[in-house]
Amino acid sequence: MKTGPRPDFASASLPRHLVRGVLGFGAIALAVVLLPYAWPVSLALLPAGLLALRGCPMCWAVGLAQTLSRGRLERSCEDGRCTLTPAR
Repeated sequence: MKTGPRPDFASASLPRHLVRGVLGFGAIALAVVLLPYAWPVSLALLPAGLLALRGCPMCWAVGLAQTLSRGRLERSCEDGRCTLTPAR
């Protein structure tokens, strides 16, 4: 089993992460709403929303969990079993 650096989707702070989410999901929702009325604007908003979410809405949700738990949980592995415990 190979262990190495794991992907980190967390932001530097919770407010920054939430702002990215509001901008990203807001732009995607607005792109869907504007599609029948102003499709060129809609096509411009979709990539902007994905850029704010760093390309992946699910990764944003994982990053939210990482941002919330950063410094609060500690991972320890012994004999091939890993557990999460509250940080000291």
